[in-house]
Amino acid sequence: MIAEIQVLPRPIGTPEDRYAHVDAAIAAIAASGLTYEVGAMGATIEGSPDGVWALLRTVHEATLQAGAEGCLSVIKVSGASGDSGPSVQDLVGKHRP
Repeated sequence: MIAEIQVLPRPIGTPEDRYAHVDAAIAAIAASGLTYEVGAMGATIEGSPDGVWALLRTVHEATLQAGAEGCLSVIKVSGASGDSGPSVQDLVGKHRP
């Protein structure tokens, strides 16, 4: 299964660290052990359905625990019966240099 999550915290960060709350979300993803890619507008995560669904909640909550007053998370999920796909490579591999 793959998912993309974009967190939109209020505020985005702190006066000292403009993207502190977004960075907390990315740190939660990195700590998960799942395969992921961070992009300019969100992060793509790949893994088992149970792992991905749990991580999406963790990412949202990490943003709030980092001090955001609120957070809107935009989530896209793609899966197939079983755990067979698609993978990020299946979807975008031919478009990469």
